[in-house]
Amino acid sequence: MQPIEDARSPHDGAWAIFDAAACSKEMDFAHGELPHLISTYGYGAVGGLAALEGIGVPLPAEATLIVASVIAGTAHSLNIWLVVAAAAGGAIFGESIGFWVGREIGYRLLVRYGRYVWLSERRIKLGQYLFLRYGREVVFFGHFLGVLRALAGLLAGTNCMPWTRFLAYNAAGGTVWAAAFGLGAYFLGKEVDRLAKPLGIGLGAAAAIVTIAAAFLVHRHGTELEGKAEAALPGPLRPIRRGKAR
Repeated sequence: MQPIEDARSPHDGAWAIFDAAACSKEMDFAHGELPHLISTYGYGAVGGLAALEGIGVPLPAEATLIVASVIAGTAHSLNIWLVVAAAAGGAIFGESIGFWVGREIGYRLLVRYGRYVWLSERRIKLGQYLFLRYGREVVFFGHFLGVLRALAGLLAGTNCMPWTRFLAYNAAGGTVWAAAFGLGAYFLGKEVDRLAKPLGIGLGAAAAIVTIAAAFLVHRHGTELEGKAEAALPGPLRPIRRGKAR
């Protein structure tokens, strides 16, 4: 693949959005390795990081998609439709790999090592219960949440979601995610300097509200949900039967 012309100089101001909205480690990556990866590998960097994140490796796939889309809208050294296609294809492929890893060894890994990450048997069973009820929603909307983007495929396989159902919701979610963030960054690319500061404030406030609300709900309803999980899945912890998850 031919290296793409260095993308930093034509739109240095575009990086301001990361100053407003990202943490320091992500900032260092966005200003350093990420521009180099996109400049050198182009669409391969976008699709590759999305695939690795889908498998479960904690990488900034969404930041890569946004940066590449801004480059497409400002420097025009990338085609936005190919950026979106690379991100969607990588995410769908990566989560599919994660699904089969979860199908084969996910349950055994949770039972054996879950206690090291504060996953007791009651919490594992709660996860099974929630996936049985909301599995399709987790797979689709998981593409829009960083932690779930790396774990949704693994969780779907671990909880034995039917493959065809998983593939349909994984493909739909990956495509909508890539199009929403890619096209949004592409069309806002030229306005990013003007919008960066208020956008960063808005994102920070929204993240704080969501975090506080989630913590409150878990604290208030955690015991109730665990009780419902025990009623739906009585007895000792055991794997979900294949085809039972939504």
